[in-house]
Amino acid sequence: MADPTNHNQAGEVAPSTVDKQAPSVAEEHAPSTDSPEATDIPTANAPDPKAANPEDNPNAAKPAASPKREKPAAAKAAKGEKPAAGEATEEKPAAAKAAKKEKAPSVEDKPFVEFIEQDYLPALQKAIAQKGVQDLQVSFAKQKMPITGFESAEECWQIIGSWSEIGKRQFNLYFPDEDIQGKKGFSCNEGKKPSTLESFLIDERKITLDLLVYGLVQRLDGQKWLGRN
Repeated sequence: MADPTNHNQAGEVAPSTVDKQAPSVAEEHAPSTDSPEATDIPTANAPDPKAANPEDNPNAAKPAASPKREKPAAAKAAKGEKPAAGEATEEKPAAAKAAKKEKAPSVEDKPFVEFIEQDYLPALQKAIAQKGVQDLQVSFAKQKMPITGFESAEECWQIIGSWSEIGKRQFNLYFPDEDIQGKKGFSCNEGKKPSTLESFLIDERKITLDLLVYGLVQRLDGQKWLGRN
C-alpha cells in the first residue's frame, strides 16, 4: 500500500543529487563580474615560458650568462696590469731571440799560441812581402831574450824575423805575458847583439790582428828596412 506521506505521484522521478551540486561547482570556478581575476583553469592559449620574449613574459627562461674571458698575459702587461699567479706570458718573437744571440768569437779571442801561429804569422809575412822583402824567414819560439843585460831573465814567447838584404837584418817581438793584450817588447839588430828593449804598442787599449801587423810593419819601416830604404 502506498505511503500516504509521499507527495510524488506515480510516474514522477526524484531529482538527482548531481543536478543539485552542478550549479555550485560552476559558480566556484566562474570568474567574478566585479573585477578581472586569474583563474586556475588551464587554457590552451598560455604562452610557452621558454619561447616567449623575456621582456613580455616574466615567466620566460633567461639565457645563461656567458663566462668572463680573461685577458692574455701579454695584453695585461701592455696595459700595466700584473698577470695572475701562474699565468704564462707569451714567448718573445724569434727576432728578439736572434738579437740576443752571442756574438761570434773573434780571432783575437783564440788561445795565444794558436792565434800567433794560425793568424798573426801568415798576415805578417804577407804584409812584409808587400813592402818588397822576398826572403823573410820568421819563427815563433819560447826562449831567452837575445839582449845585453837580460841573460838572467826568464824565457818568453817571441817572434823572430830575419832576411839577408843589405847584410843580416833581424827583429824580435816579445810577449812576456803570453797575451797579445799584455806587455810587448821589440828589438832589432844588423849582425850584432841588440842592446835595447823597446816597448811596443803600449798606448793602445785593445790589440787586434790588423793593429799588431800594422804596428810591426811601421816600426820596421821606421828602421828604414823596408821598401826603397
